[in-house]
Amino acid sequence: MLTSIAAFSYSAAAVTFLLLSLLLLTSWRGRLHGIALTIACLISMLWAASILCQLIWDQSFPLLTDIFEIMRSASWSFFLLMLLKPADQTDASFFKNSPLTLAITLSYSVLLLATVYLYSMQTDHEIIIFLAGIVGRVAMALTGMILVEQLYRNTPTNGRWAIKYLCLGVGGMFAYDFYLYSDAMLFRHVNSEIWAARGIVNTLSVPLIAVSAARNAQWSLGISVSRRILFHSATLFGSAIYLLAMAAAGYFLRFFGGSWGTVLQAVFLFGAGILLFVMLFSGTLRSWLRVFISKHFFSYNYDYREEWIRFTRTLSEGEQELGERTIQAVAELVESPGGALWICNELGILELAAHWDRPLWQGAEANRSDFCQFMENTQWVIDLQEHSTNPQKYESLTLPTWLLSISKAWLVVPLIQHRKLFGFVVLEQPRSKIKLNWEICDLLKIAGNQAASYLAQQEAANALLIARQFESFNRMSTFVVHDLKNLVSQLSLLLSNIEKHKNNPEFQKDMIATVDLSVQKMKRLLEKLSSGASVEKPTPILIEKLLQQAVAAKSMNEPKPTLQIIEPGQTVLANSGSLERVIGHLIQNAIEATSKDGMVQIRLTSENETAIIEIEDNGHGMSDEFIQERLFKPFESTKSAGMGIGVFESREYTREIGGRLEVVSELSKGTTFRVILPLYKPSNLIQGIA
Repeated sequence: MLTSIAAFSYSAAAVTFLLLSLLLLTSWRGRLHGIALTIACLISMLWAASILCQLIWDQSFPLLTDIFEIMRSASWSFFLLMLLKPADQTDASFFKNSPLTLAITLSYSVLLLATVYLYSMQTDHEIIIFLAGIVGRVAMALTGMILVEQLYRNTPTNGRWAIKYLCLGVGGMFAYDFYLYSDAMLFRHVNSEIWAARGIVNTLSVPLIAVSAARNAQWSLGISVSRRILFHSATLFGSAIYLLAMAAAGYFLRFFGGSWGTVLQAVFLFGAGILLFVMLFSGTLRSWLRVFISKHFFSYNYDYREEWIRFTRTLSEGEQELGERTIQAVAELVESPGGALWICNELGILELAAHWDRPLWQGAEANRSDFCQFMENTQWVIDLQEHSTNPQKYESLTLPTWLLSISKAWLVVPLIQHRKLFGFVVLEQPRSKIKLNWEICDLLKIAGNQAASYLAQQEAANALLIARQFESFNRMSTFVVHDLKNLVSQLSLLLSNIEKHKNNPEFQKDMIATVDLSVQKMKRLLEKLSSGASVEKPTPILIEKLLQQAVAAKSMNEPKPTLQIIEPGQTVLANSGSLERVIGHLIQNAIEATSKDGMVQIRLTSENETAIIEIEDNGHGMSDEFIQERLFKPFESTKSAGMGIGVFESREYTREIGGRLEVVSELSKGTTFRVILPLYKPSNLIQGIA
């Protein structure tokens, strides 16, 4: 019964593959892909027919069947390889120069010769012949599945419509073979039920292959193979081959080891597993594999999109300093394990700025030296080994002694910024041998320019930070000097009137009050300077009391300011000293802008939950142009001894506590400043502090 099922199964496979072959021959358009698909279908038909003949006539030709099976797997593998060919490479050059094609050809040839040899060998060890054949078939199935996976994964999304049924059909055949022979290798015999169903599985694959053939008769898909996927697939494929070989070797050790066979097998397999683990995590081996794949499987050494994303990410992210990240980003382009960075300082000396994964190298070079000028003028990447063997290529350039003393130095990559040498990176010899060509040199040049821009931006940011710190210090110093100037003016005015009014008791009282107030202001100023950049905490202030103190401090001036409290009892949230300084600046400006017989009046009113302080004078006034362009600009002043920061500071502090400063002026008629502050409420305390 099972024989009849198997005969029907393989006869159906033979007929369907024959029909597909005839269909392809009648519609073939002269492309190599089409004839390769036709050959694969014809060989599959012959394979199924050879099995059918054995079942019908009960004659055993196992060698012929095995040869057809090997040829069947090989033909489908080579057809998949053709579809994986890069679009910019000819068929002849691909099959001639592709290491993957050569490796698969060699593998199938060895498997074919081994099969013939094992059948011709006179031996009683039939189990050895059986297992050797099974291992080879598992390897064939694994190869086919990896090729199908690569074909589908690396086909552009818009091209998968044409090949998805092909991948399903051919992948299904290889997957079923893997299942069949893995089961046979485990139980040491081929399961007859699984083997009988194999023909039906192949039959079901034929319509899927036919659909793909109809959708893309030319089989020109423009495959773009990802380096990352190919690297991982190559690693997986190599690991699978290694494990199969080690499993077979372990079995032979057990078979021939006698009483020690089981022990030897266990020890051998454990050691093989450890060796595989070490190789998979070996940086040198991984580096060699990447270089090998880029060199032999692609027309260009780099996937520039992935490399540039990785390069930019390394420069932009990470816990290391930018100098170390720069070395790492450049070194990873050529599989270098470490290096060092030199940057030109303000004196024109290129000094060691950072190092990555290597001991601290020493050396410095002037930017006017022949070595630096050569890199700046040519922008060449200097191969130190090539320079030692062929110095004429570098115009007989003499390298610095400190650079020659670095035993493992390999490349010097210039960092060019605006056609000037910003610095350079010295890289250590790579883990695997890399031969420099125009592509690698161009990539390193561009990477060096990009890295130089990042480093220059960081230096500019650092310089700006320092400049801002100096600016903050200078600004604070300017405010201090301005306050001292006002105190000196008050004391000078006091001294100028002391001879005239020294016997006047009221003058003496005002003099003592003025000196005391000046001393208190100087003490607060010293406290502020000694505490650094401490933040002044706002507190509720009765505004009329503060105005009385400010007016009293200016009572010795002419014209003498007057105070009018229209809305008493108003409280604002501010620092007493700072707000008094603001009001004092504005009153002093009004006094200086007004003649001695003029008028300076201060009024306190309120409107819409705000306190309004008006400082009005009938002095010479200001033009609209001056108010808009110069009044609130720091270090702009119309007074010969002025510093031009009083009004600027007044506006800034008023804004800081939630108020605003307004000004109305007219030439020859006077000026009115309005300080508008929000009235204090308990709910305002948190907002004011924040």
